[in-house]
Amino acid sequence: MTERLYYTDSFLTAFEARVTEVRGNAILLDRSAFYPTSGGQIFDTGWLETAEAVRFSVKEVSENERTREVLHMVEGDLAALLPGTPIRGVIDAARRRDHMQQHSGQHVLSGAFEKLYDFATVSFHMGEESCTIDLARDGVTPKQQQAAEILANEIIAEDRAVEIRFATAEEARGMGVRKIPAAEREKLRLIDILDFDLNACGGTHVRSTGQIGAILLRKVEKVRQGVRVEFVCGLRAVRTARKDFETLTEAAAVFSTHIWEVPQQVRKSLDEVKSGQKAQHHLLEEVAGLQAQQLLLLAPAGEGYKLVTQFFPDRDLTFIKMLAHKLTKADTAIALLACGGAQPSLVFAQSSGLPHDMGTLMKQTVQRLGTRGGGNREMAQGGAPDSSQAERALSEAADSLLPRS
Repeated sequence: MTERLYYTDSFLTAFEARVTEVRGNAILLDRSAFYPTSGGQIFDTGWLETAEAVRFSVKEVSENERTREVLHMVEGDLAALLPGTPIRGVIDAARRRDHMQQHSGQHVLSGAFEKLYDFATVSFHMGEESCTIDLARDGVTPKQQQAAEILANEIIAEDRAVEIRFATAEEARGMGVRKIPAAEREKLRLIDILDFDLNACGGTHVRSTGQIGAILLRKVEKVRQGVRVEFVCGLRAVRTARKDFETLTEAAAVFSTHIWEVPQQVRKSLDEVKSGQKAQHHLLEEVAGLQAQQLLLLAPAGEGYKLVTQFFPDRDLTFIKMLAHKLTKADTAIALLACGGAQPSLVFAQSSGLPHDMGTLMKQTVQRLGTRGGGNREMAQGGAPDSSQAERALSEAADSLLPRS
């Protein structure tokens, strides 16, 4: 088992130890201040250095839950590194500080939701960009989110002491610990935020809540086990707020408005786009209707229907589907249409009551083309590799409908 130095001092970023084992690209030490990924918190990084100034970059840290060993995954040749070798470890202090701010902030935020609304936190995850807690609730209202964020930041502003305690599980229950872990331990490590929150935790934490800096809630969404709350703390919150502000400022400049009026301007623009799309759709329908009339006048008649075969190099799938619908509703007809452009496509359609099967015809066509498509008896659509093959496929489909002599 590795002695975990961060258990008693989260601010320790340099330490002396001895190698106990080299396992592949992992170095095991008798004692370590490196935090391994566990309990929702991600690992520390840094380096290990021998007395001969041979340095190994620590890229990941994990733990063996059964043996309680800490494995330092490193880069470099470990062949000469023998058990008993003295080694110095140095942790990336900026990354450690960030993790302390996020994890201590999580305790404060979880405590706020519990004190205000009795919402229990069932899980915590620390990511590289943001953190999340999952609450055992079906929903959290915007008012509840805001109240929890305000209370959490009030606790930070009060700069309450954050202390580390150790107790048995039985003692912890009597002390009112928020959540007792299922794993059995002789002693539980408790994080005590003065007169606010007491919780069992093995992570790295600040010495007082003021060192968290701030807590900023980002997003709330429904997940399988409840409600997921995304948040950032400390310098992450500053960076996030700065990025948000710059994004809003840029958007405001596009709309020539104040940042607070951006949502209103976006909604206005979306309404205008929707209105324009409707107008465009009506115009397209008119064009399709006129085109259908012309094509039906020129279409050859026989076998009780008119056959329209037409390739449109500059139209898209939306238009030829609309045209096929117009053709087959305006007269008894079969429409074999194709378009070019960025996505060459085919549409086969027939008026109700005709004996052919457009779905089967399309399936046979796309099989030859090596593409995909489908539909029902009266209308089907599919893709084509390019415009020339789409146009050729129309001709072959039309030939297949001709009566065999």
